[in-house]
Amino acid sequence: MSGGELGIIGDIGATSTRLALVERGGAITRSRTFATNDYPNLGDAIDAYLTGEHLSERPTQAVLAVASPVTSDLVALTNHPWTFSIEALRERLGLRQVRVINDFVANALAIPHLDKDDLFQIGGDAPVANAPIGVIGPGTGLGVSGSITKDGDGIPIHGAGGHVTLAAANAREGAVLDLMRRRFDHVSAERALSGPGLVNLYNALCELSAEPAASFTAAQITSLQIGEENPRAREATAMFCSMLGTAAGNLALTLGAQGGIYIAGGIVPRLGAIFAQSDFRLRFESKGRFRDYLVSIPSYVIVRSSPAFLGAKQMLEQL
Repeated sequence: MSGGELGIIGDIGATSTRLALVERGGAITRSRTFATNDYPNLGDAIDAYLTGEHLSERPTQAVLAVASPVTSDLVALTNHPWTFSIEALRERLGLRQVRVINDFVANALAIPHLDKDDLFQIGGDAPVANAPIGVIGPGTGLGVSGSITKDGDGIPIHGAGGHVTLAAANAREGAVLDLMRRRFDHVSAERALSGPGLVNLYNALCELSAEPAASFTAAQITSLQIGEENPRAREATAMFCSMLGTAAGNLALTLGAQGGIYIAGGIVPRLGAIFAQSDFRLRFESKGRFRDYLVSIPSYVIVRSSPAFLGAKQMLEQL
C-alpha cells in the first residue's frame, strides 16, 4: 500500500458481501459479512460497514473482488442485480484509489499465501514448483481462474470458465443435460456446478425418475440426513461431485496445471467426507490416454474462510 495507508478489501458475491480492513502493518482485521440482498447497491453496503466500525480514520484505497468479469468501468454482478461504476464508487466513498478484480482472480492470487492448514488434499502427489495452477469453485455461481509464474511472480488468468458448455460423461448425465436444455438456451457448467445448479440437477433427476421433487435448497440437497432419506438428493450430490471432477480435470489439462487444482467456493468445503469419498477424483483422472498425466496432479479443497481476502490484500499492496 502506498505510504502505509489504511485499506479496505472486499469479496463481493451474489449471496454474501464480505468486507475487511488491511492495517498499515498488513494485518487483515474487522472482517464482516453482509447479505448482499439487504442493500440496494454496493456503495450502501460499504457505507454500512464503515459506519458500523466507528473508525477514527477512513481507508484511502480499496481492492474489491467481485463475482463477475471486470472489463470496463461499469461492473455488473453475474448472478445479482447490482451494477456500479468503479469511478463513481471511488468518488462516493472518498477513496484515493479503487481497484476491482474478479473474485477468482483474487483466489488465484491467494494460493501462494495459504498455509498447510488452509488446504485439504484429495489425490495426486506434490505440486510442481512454478508450474501453472487452476482454481475452480462452486457457490452461487461457478468461478474459474488460474495463474502462471513468470520471473517468480504469479500472474492470474482473467476468464469466465464457469460458463463453458457443460459436457456429459455418461448416459445418465446426458439425460439430465437434455432436460436442462429445454429450460436454458445454453447449459453452462454453472447450470449444474453451483448452488442453483444442485437444484437443477435434483429437479432433473426427479423428473427422469418420475418422482415428485421437493422444494429443497442446495444446502438441503447436500444434507447427509436428507440424502439418507431421499435417493434423488443423494444422487444429485453424487452427480455434482462427479461433474466437478470432470470440469476440474478439464481445467488441469487446459492449463497444464501441474502446480495443482484448488477448489474454492462456499459449497465443497461444507461437504466434508461426502466430497472426499465421492467420485470427484476418479472423474478428475478419467481422461483416457491422459490419465497418467493427471494422476500426479494434486487437487486441494480450500478450507480457509474468504481466501479472496488474501488475494485482494496482495493486490492492495501493489497500489
